[in-house]
Amino acid sequence: MSTSLTLKKVDYTNLNEVETLLDMLQMYAKDPMGGGGAINQDVLNALPEALKIREFMHSFLVFDSNNQPIAFANCIESFSTFSAKGVLNIHDFAVHPNSRGMGLSQFLLSGIADFAKSIGCTKLTLEVLEGNKIAIAAYKRAGFAGYELEPAMGKAMFWQKYL
Repeated sequence: MSTSLTLKKVDYTNLNEVETLLDMLQMYAKDPMGGGGAINQDVLNALPEALKIREFMHSFLVFDSNNQPIAFANCIESFSTFSAKGVLNIHDFAVHPNSRGMGLSQFLLSGIADFAKSIGCTKLTLEVLEGNKIAIAAYKRAGFAGYELEPAMGKAMFWQKYL
């Protein structure tokens, strides 16, 4: 991995940074691991303001030595009642297809972990698709493991319900 990588926390009031974030998010959405379909333009248009007004949102961009965006993450801050500290959930996480296999995920995960520590979080959480074996391996390398409270009860499952 090149030492000339830059990690930038997105300033949601900076239109250039937000536009770059939206481009990376759209790239991820079109990838099979992001669902394989483009995000609706109305949603993309609403995202800058929606992100800006939510203080619990934190986005990160990784730039290469040519200042090209090559990875990103959107994170959501929440809270652990079991530790009385914050939790940072990595909601979206992707490396540009042309930059995969270079260790960028470890660079980005490390930067997110440093940020989470700086704001007093007790842990990072994330979701990953069962079929995304490369991401699973990267997350395990970074120290992530399945979530469980009591082994006899099994691992936690991530569910959703659209409203």
